[in-house]
Amino acid sequence: MKISAVELSVLRLPLVRPFETSFGRVSAREFVLVAVRADGLVGWGECVADADPYYSSETSRSAWHVMSKYLIPAMCGAEIDHPRALHGLWARVRGHRMAKAALEMAAWDLHARRERRPLCEVLGASARPIAAGVSIGIHESVDALVDRVQSELADGYRRIKIKIKPGWDRAPVEAIRERCGDVPLMVDANAAYDAGDAGTLAELDRFQLMMIEQPLDYDDLVQHSRLQASLGTAICLDESITGPQAAVDALDLGSCRIINVKPGRMGGFGPSLDVHDIAVTRGVPVWHGGMLESGIGRAHNLHLSTLPGFVLPGDVAASRRYFVPDLIEPPIDVRPDGTIDVPGGPGIGVDPVPDRVRAATLHTERFCA
Repeated sequence: MKISAVELSVLRLPLVRPFETSFGRVSAREFVLVAVRADGLVGWGECVADADPYYSSETSRSAWHVMSKYLIPAMCGAEIDHPRALHGLWARVRGHRMAKAALEMAAWDLHARRERRPLCEVLGASARPIAAGVSIGIHESVDALVDRVQSELADGYRRIKIKIKPGWDRAPVEAIRERCGDVPLMVDANAAYDAGDAGTLAELDRFQLMMIEQPLDYDDLVQHSRLQASLGTAICLDESITGPQAAVDALDLGSCRIINVKPGRMGGFGPSLDVHDIAVTRGVPVWHGGMLESGIGRAHNLHLSTLPGFVLPGDVAASRRYFVPDLIEPPIDVRPDGTIDVPGGPGIGVDPVPDRVRAATLHTERFCA
């Protein structure tokens, strides 16, 4: 296929409720929506970079700059036989994985639409119900957190993840266990701890957690290896797994026992498929993380989650948890049995509603045309 046009739009959507992590508190999501056009068709992607460089060094503004100045010019007019070929066009551009992922994933959607096949089939799987987990931010009190957990369980979610940070760890976990029983529970630190906190993290062993996600610095596999050796609870790495080589290094060092796959963090579906295959070969479970995506990004996540290595519930929640209305119609919903259906039809199976996109758009530009 020959890329005829690429459109970038900065959107801002208010969240249904504020979301707080160890990085801080957000009440709206600012992101770049991507449309890649060829042969009269359009593929949609969403850049997961935040407005601020806290989760990643990339931001929505830096991603826009890199896409518009370096990545898109390499795509314009290029004959692409498969979305994986884009990484070759971008080989000179180091890093900027979120910017690359937004364009690459839109190209995968476009490719699947040209093939008139669901994206999951093009990725090498087939549609199946996806077990839904939910990520809950830091709350103003333990009681408020537990109330939120109980509400999410009532909505059918199969796994609960709560955000933790120093001073907000043992007490909320203990309260959830006391009031919610043996619900599948994990915690996510977003790199808020250091090696000196090993004792604090070891106290969580007695709560039978599924995993502790990214407790230490994003670029420190060695300290994670030492921490994992001292814990009974599995460590899951998120920010540290930037691609296939990072996954191999982490597993060789014993830095984790579980991997969180986020294509936006890794540079797109191509690297994510490689990480998935590495994990499957080595018997390591993976699950799909979330980045407060709109329905466009959420649909992408669902399709990738159909691959066989995704054996744990991911952070792929219903649209109404975050945005009312979402960009897409119909929205993504959780079924009573705690699963989400993968959208049917070609590509990701959903399209943004034009009026909703216009209402949320701060700025847009068209390239190549």
